[in-house]
Amino acid sequence: MNTETHEAARLLASHRLALDPLDALPLPVRPADLDAAYDIQACLHAELAAALGPIVGHKIGCTTPVMQAFLGIAHPCAGGVFASTVHASPARLRHRDFVRVGVECEIVVRLGADLVARSQPYSAADVSEVVAAVMPGMEIVDERYVDFARLGTPTLVADDFFDAGCVLGAPRTDWRSLDLGAVTGVTRVNGVEVARGRGADVMGHPLEALAWLANQRSRRGVGLLAGEFVFTGSVVATQWLAPGDHVAMTLDGLGEIEADFSA
Repeated sequence: MNTETHEAARLLASHRLALDPLDALPLPVRPADLDAAYDIQACLHAELAAALGPIVGHKIGCTTPVMQAFLGIAHPCAGGVFASTVHASPARLRHRDFVRVGVECEIVVRLGADLVARSQPYSAADVSEVVAAVMPGMEIVDERYVDFARLGTPTLVADDFFDAGCVLGAPRTDWRSLDLGAVTGVTRVNGVEVARGRGADVMGHPLEALAWLANQRSRRGVGLLAGEFVFTGSVVATQWLAPGDHVAMTLDGLGEIEADFSA
């Protein structure tokens, strides 16, 4: 990778670790398109590994109409999840460890075998064969920008598309008895329902999102690995949190996850 790619990754890592809101990357290192964005993202993962640990999972953003409308982006976007940012439910987190923290309600899959990079596109049926478990997930996102709408999609993708970690529930290995498209996800903040959506809102079916990610990575010559998890996309709009908020999310047939965000 070229010098500009490494410099962009260094700047993104510095801003993220310092909780310093990013205004914009300098024009000479700013990604002009998604190919450049994913190059920077790969470099960023190496840059942050010493502080946050290895990438152990993946997130897909903008897989539902509600999130595409919210962000003004008409296509899915992928990012990585670092080991140290993964929490088991119930989780206790600190609101002050983020710039502007939000949460998203998602169906998460864990892979039991590799999805290798290949020229033949993966289908939802193909990827379903390697899904070992499905679980409820709370993606933690951070709006770590002065004004994300001015940054442009490539810069957001380069910076893992808002990802700041996750809370995972218990895995269900007998998930094939569920209709994932019919699963309803409900988000409650301090006991009050604030949003709900369905698995079918995610590209028609959550496994379509997994196939999209496998194909997106195949085009870059990289696969997905056994043991990794994938957040398939939020079934509701992002919910922004205040210090002290308690969040509970329920996904039919998959269970509940909880997190407290103390001051």
